[in-house]
Amino acid sequence: MPTVLKVGPYRFFFYAGDRDEPPHIHVERNSKIAKFWLDPIRLQKSGRFTRAEIGRIQQLVNEHDPRFMEAWNDYFGS
Repeated sequence: MPTVLKVGPYRFFFYAGDRDEPPHIHVERNSKIAKFWLDPIRLQKSGRFTRAEIGRIQQLVNEHDPRFMEAWNDYFGS
């Protein structure tokens, strides 16, 4: 599972088996993992993060979306 970015306590990544899904990014901190679709950006799974933390994470996803899309396309060849 390639790590695309680390910001503070968050690791942004995707799984090699995610190829058949639309572009998205997973984010983890400790044992919590959320999932965001990238086009358009929206929360798919909150992974037990609080609403406030999801808001902060979504800001990071918005900020780094071009990087996530480029990594997705490079890895999966889309």
